[in-house]
Amino acid sequence: MFAWLPCALLLLWASPSTSAQAEPIHVAVAANFTQTLAALVERFEQQHDHQVVMSSGSSGKLYAQIQHGAPFDIFLSADTEKPAALERSGLTQPGARFTYALGALALWAPKLTAIDDGPALLETGGITRLALANPRLAPYGTAAADVLEHFKLTDITRERWVLGENIAQTYQFIASGAADAGFVALAQLRNGPAEIYGAVWHVPSSLHRPIAQQAVLLRPAADKEGALAFWEFLQSEQARSIIARHGYTVAP
Repeated sequence: MFAWLPCALLLLWASPSTSAQAEPIHVAVAANFTQTLAALVERFEQQHDHQVVMSSGSSGKLYAQIQHGAPFDIFLSADTEKPAALERSGLTQPGARFTYALGALALWAPKLTAIDDGPALLETGGITRLALANPRLAPYGTAAADVLEHFKLTDITRERWVLGENIAQTYQFIASGAADAGFVALAQLRNGPAEIYGAVWHVPSSLHRPIAQQAVLLRPAADKEGALAFWEFLQSEQARSIIARHGYTVAP
């Protein structure tokens, strides 16, 4: 009569383990790297039974969420300062921080066919609305501000700024026509939709602080098999190859 009982108990006993293995991996990612991370996740999930859940935004906003207890496992920032600050605060796994990509900045003007002189265009080229990510929140915005300051164009252009909360929103401002031109991540133009058009100025890296993007393994990931597996994957040659194909320089 009770022959079914051992099997039922076995299933109940096994279910917590199955649930633990299926626990999703929560990754916070800087907006500029979202498309590249999606490609990395696709490859990872082809090889593993774990699911990755991405949360995209400005590095500054994600950093603040982590400080306030957001249960992310991995943080892919667009700078080095915020991962280092989290490490100093004891919110990361000891020694688990590395540079996963070096980013590049571009000035995109969809209505133009060529940009012969980027600084001259910014100063006198008839750009009435210039989009950039908020320098207080997004490292690519900080880099854009560096460029404007280098050419002494900050005060000249400030009234024309259209600030995006992150580089993804900045891209949308330009693509939608809400801004005539703006500073975006070069990788966004290489990996964006097919309708990318107009003119692009590749901003020399000497004009701004390096856009070194670092990752940290956060404390909630300490005992999570999936998070640890994805962390290892991010440092693999497979991942480095995907990152390079998406327009980033891979740190040595």
